[in-house]
Amino acid sequence: MTEQEMDLNELMIERRKKLGDLKAAGIEPYNNDFVRSHSISEVLDDFEELTAGEEKVKIAGRVMALRDHGKSSFADLVDLSEKVQLYAKKNEIGEEAYDLFTDLNIGDHIGIEGTLFETGRGEITVRIQEFKLLAKSLRPLPEKWHGLKDVELRYRQRYVDLIVNPDVKQTFILRSKIIHGIRKYLEEKSFLEVQTPLMHPIAGGAAAKPFVTHHNALDIDLYLRIAPELYLKRLLVGGFERVFEIGKNMRNEGLSRKHNPEFTTLELYQAYADYEDIMNTTEELIKNVAQTVLDDLKITYNDDEINLNTWNRMTMIEAVNNYAGVDFTDVSTLEKAKSLAEENNLDCEEKGSIGEIINEFFEEVVEEKLIQPTFITQYPVEVSPLAKRNSDNPAFTDRFELFISGNEIANAFSELNDPIDQKERFEHQMEQREAGDDEAHRMDQDFIRALEYGMPPAGGLGIGLDRLVMLLTGSESIKEVILFPHLRPEN
Repeated sequence: MTEQEMDLNELMIERRKKLGDLKAAGIEPYNNDFVRSHSISEVLDDFEELTAGEEKVKIAGRVMALRDHGKSSFADLVDLSEKVQLYAKKNEIGEEAYDLFTDLNIGDHIGIEGTLFETGRGEITVRIQEFKLLAKSLRPLPEKWHGLKDVELRYRQRYVDLIVNPDVKQTFILRSKIIHGIRKYLEEKSFLEVQTPLMHPIAGGAAAKPFVTHHNALDIDLYLRIAPELYLKRLLVGGFERVFEIGKNMRNEGLSRKHNPEFTTLELYQAYADYEDIMNTTEELIKNVAQTVLDDLKITYNDDEINLNTWNRMTMIEAVNNYAGVDFTDVSTLEKAKSLAEENNLDCEEKGSIGEIINEFFEEVVEEKLIQPTFITQYPVEVSPLAKRNSDNPAFTDRFELFISGNEIANAFSELNDPIDQKERFEHQMEQREAGDDEAHRMDQDFIRALEYGMPPAGGLGIGLDRLVMLLTGSESIKEVILFPHLRPEN
């Protein structure tokens, strides 16, 4: 009976029996004394040089295929870098070692010492002289020919997903390169990377529902960070002129294709800059990272051909007019705005301002239509409690959001540094909280105090890194780019 014909319990029983037999024979199944001389990719890249000198190589990895031909056997060995074929011959390594080799299971980790040769079919192969078992696998991997396809099982058992689905591993390698590219770009622009608290006495920096925890020693409730914004701005007050932080935020909200309650962001702040400077930085940053990691500025996402060479800019009122066919330019009364919403089947009866209704039009009608990179500017002040008012039209703010393929990728603005205006906006947010909006911003008296010491004019930016990685790797769900996404508990 083959492994494929046995059920999981039988397979695990059989493998545990093998483990017991190994220990009874005095063979350690979990060795930690093997030192590699090369990765598999180095062996493949340096094949001619290594064979010319008849040099021995020591490699290690996971067995992913076994082919027994009686007195000789082949196997496939995989490490993070590559895959290579192994060749073992009974009269070369000895009967005892050969029997141990042919009794390996797919999934076992082994270390190999041997020489290189090329088969008649031109495949680079390692001729085994010695090998050592490094870690015995007690659970079978999914069958080779269909891999791990159950989506929830893939996310829940990501360790198996990474073993059997090479494309998944490549996605997370690209994620690492993207984040490294962002750091490199910002450091070259003289930004200083900092770390700010993950537990806040006041949930601030965004409109979101926080997770709550309790600090036993201080006997106070704290909120898991929904945004690092207010702490990073305190650093501007303190004299740091260019700062950034890459880290986790936690928001106690629903799960969706675009949102995970725990997610990664980049936030940066630049003194003596405005939102237009930050807009230019955002475009340059994303183009730089895409070119570095993908070597291409034309990508495909959700069947959309995205051209990262061309970036559009329009105000929110222009976007609503262009994509929803509704012109708010001369709308001056709340009643008229509500009438326009009703005509377009939007429920805005509870909205308390024209700005909120404009934003509702944008979110419900426009966002999904913004396929090519588009900066939407001039957000209403009611939905931008931390952004500086526009000098020409104080009902709007110097803020932008970046949309690509219908997804919000970035949010930025000229930072509000007037402590009196900021306090009034916090007070307005508190009124909304009292009216039942549990995502409205809380009053932060210490932040007001910091602003009273004087914060330089500045521009700030937040990028959802998970969504950016989705875009650059062609991943349709945020769970595809988070190693261990949140899921309902197993039964």
